[in-house]
Parts: sequence; C-alpha cells; structure tokens
Amino acid sequence: MAGTKTIHGIYDDEECLVEGAKQLRSSHFKVKDVFSPFPIHGIDDVIGLPRTRIAITAFIYGVTGTSLAILMTWYMMVNDWPTDIGGKPSFWYYMNWPAFIPVTFELTVFCAGHGMAITFLLRSWLLPGVMPKNPDPRTTDDKFLMLLEVKPEDETKIVSMLRQSGATEINVI
Repeated sequence: MAGTKTIHGIYDDEECLVEGAKQLRSSHFKVKDVFSPFPIHGIDDVIGLPRTRIAITAFIYGVTGTSLAILMTWYMMVNDWPTDIGGKPSFWYYMNWPAFIPVTFELTVFCAGHGMAITFLLRSWLLPGVMPKNPDPRTTDDKFLMLLEVKPEDETKIVSMLRQSGATEINVI
C-alpha cells in the first residue's frame, strides 16, 4: 500500500508473539503475517487469517481418484478382459465390486495426497528456482517475526506496543 511503513517485530518466544498479536488485534491493528521456525497452534485465529480451502481441494482430488479407480477397474476387469476367477463371473461391475475396494481406496488416497501437495506448492509459490518470501532468515532457526504494515501516524504507538509485548528487536522499514 502507498504511504505505509513496514514494521518487523522480532521475538525470542512464541508465547510473547501470540500475546503481542492479540494486543495489536484488540487495538484494531492488522497483523499482515507471522514467520516462525515451527507451526504455532492457533496463530491463524489470533492474527485473523481466513480458513484455508485446501480441504475442499482434497475432497475434489479424492473424488477424482475414486472415479478413476472405478473406471479403471471396470474397463480392465469387465470390458477389456473379462475373466472368470474363482467361479465369479465378470459380466457386470456390481457383481464384483468388493474385489475392487482396495484399488479404489489406494487410488483415492494417492490422488488426494498428491493433488494437495501440488496445490499447496503452487499456491504458496514454493517452486524450483523461486526463493521463498522470508523477511529475516533467522526465522528458520530460533526467532519469531511479526510483520505489520501501518500508517506513518500509528508507527510510534505500534512500536511501543511491540516493546511492551516482549519484542527483542523492532525494525521499521
């Protein structure tokens, strides 16, 4: 945004970061992002991130895998090469569907897992040759960073709130 400043509040402890984010949100300031070396449980709700839709994509990929498995087993075992195995005729798919459950389950899990991984990598731009957007490399080791974009007139108030919440380092950009 034009006319805004970026503030990085760096913390040594994740509990101090969560408390600082709660204080900022209660004062109606928006926390743009948080960077940490490990996932912090509940931080999405604290900083006001909307719920992700990756579960919907997982369901869609799972339905795709199930559909592909049913089509594949029908084509291979009923249409293309019907074989009488153990006295079980293969004239109709519904007569043998219990035998196809393992294949259907495996292909459902395969498509859902790979689809979610690919969707996550594409959505977060973690592609080969693309550097991740990390404002401070120390956040991959032992520091926690809160990223704020604020109006210049709110800068002093936010800096004092960050200091009170336990920020060890504050960088105004």
